[in-house]
Amino acid sequence: MVKAGILGATGYTARELIHILLRHKHTEIVALTTRQVGNVHVSEVHPQFVGRLDLALENLEADEIIARCDCVFSCLPHAASAARVKPLVDAGLRVVDLSADYRLQEVETYTHWYQVEHPDPGRVGTVAYGLPELFFDEIADSQLVANPGCNPTAPILALAPLLKAGCVQPVDIIVDAKCGVSGAGRTPKLVTHFPECNENVVAYNVGHHRHTPEFNQVLGKVSGASVEVLFIPHLVPMDRGILTTTYATACGPVSQEQVLAVLRDYYRDRPFVRVVDDLPTTKQTLASNYCDLTARVIADRVVLIGSIDNLWKGASAAAVQNYNVMCGFDETTGLGD
Repeated sequence: MVKAGILGATGYTARELIHILLRHKHTEIVALTTRQVGNVHVSEVHPQFVGRLDLALENLEADEIIARCDCVFSCLPHAASAARVKPLVDAGLRVVDLSADYRLQEVETYTHWYQVEHPDPGRVGTVAYGLPELFFDEIADSQLVANPGCNPTAPILALAPLLKAGCVQPVDIIVDAKCGVSGAGRTPKLVTHFPECNENVVAYNVGHHRHTPEFNQVLGKVSGASVEVLFIPHLVPMDRGILTTTYATACGPVSQEQVLAVLRDYYRDRPFVRVVDDLPTTKQTLASNYCDLTARVIADRVVLIGSIDNLWKGASAAAVQNYNVMCGFDETTGLGD
């Protein structure tokens, strides 16, 4: 039985992690940490776990976490996460980091986009990117895995096979995302205040969203080309879910059936990517680790539509999928319907 800890256990992603790990047959949750509240029972922060998990949220030092845990999931924000993760990895623990701290390959790129110095610069560029559909072998051999951002997940999964097959051009790609409010986290903010977000749709961080270099880096690695993505996210008045519409230019004459065939062939043996004929909706993937994808071809444009649950495939369930691969468990353990 793997003894697991969760850092930053007060937020939505930690809540979903607890929910998944409680039904994971190879895992026991032994530590929950917080920097925000005192030594309180988990049920006081997440009432749905009354009678299901008897643990307190504690402000634990690294040596205490190392003594208790075999594996750790870090739900801390960027910079804070790497600072806490570094001694745990040094001590030999397996770690899945849900922050942005290890996703990018260059320290300079991280510093530019996140405006902070990296707490663990020596590991930047050496950490596996946590999409098993694309990097299974790297993840299986890793002690530390960088969980993907929620917004890039579906577009990367949609574009990667087509770029690799030479179906679409690597430049002039536009990704439009509609994101549920939980993607902004549990900490109260004006933009997620009910009177502000209800019956309202707003674009944000247009042209300078921090996920932009993640798109370009991962897709460039898969395709071997220099990729340029323009990413435009929108906050929509729903609790959870992301619907993405990606526009790419075809490299030559191609039909909708051919594009769908490339996607189906690429993900034929992948348990959590479903290539569908209909137009995906966020409710189709709610509280699941599925990514639903489809394609339409309009003139020389390939339009790719994807749906995920931002708290599951976009965060916590993806983290458990990576954990399963790292530990040699069946990839679907704890993540079934």
